[in-house]
Amino acid sequence: MSDTGICRHLCVDMQRLFGEETPWHIPWMDRVREPVAAIARAHPAETIFTRFVPPRVPDEASGMWRDYFEKWSNMTRSALGEEMVDLLPELRALVPPAKVFDKPIYSPWLDGKLHRRLQEEQVTTLVISGGETDVCVLAAVMGAIDLGYRIILAKDAICSVSDETHDKSLALYASRFSVQLSLKTTEDILRWWG
Repeated sequence: MSDTGICRHLCVDMQRLFGEETPWHIPWMDRVREPVAAIARAHPAETIFTRFVPPRVPDEASGMWRDYFEKWSNMTRSALGEEMVDLLPELRALVPPAKVFDKPIYSPWLDGKLHRRLQEEQVTTLVISGGETDVCVLAAVMGAIDLGYRIILAKDAICSVSDETHDKSLALYASRFSVQLSLKTTEDILRWWG
């Protein structure tokens, strides 16, 4: 990996609602907690944690998201409790200086706020970690590629509930986006981003 300017760590949705026993529990999250935390601890001031924030009740969502949260009404904030939206404790301890960016959908890019903040800081490269490889990480990666960022995907610091779609997503990232995206281990990232 060559140096390509200012870098930030974008850590996607490492939250209690996915890490604890809920219908959306990601068993793999336990395996990636330490690599994710290692990157964040090495660069807390350069880390941005996204949080997927469900509506309080399904009627607060719009379009097909309302139907989605009617199906998953047990995953709304009124059913779960507000505290379940929070980051995993070891990551929460890094805020501040790490920052938190809340989003009501899979992508962190749609409203433009995150991109504007990164542009103001002249960021050109994003190290991406978190979950899920084939949902919110995918949305973060695709948006970042569209916006022109160089992506370094921490392949041992991303997770999914499905081994099959995780593996296929990694193959897709490596084959279709090899100019814009590099798959690296946490160890390689920490060595490069010293």
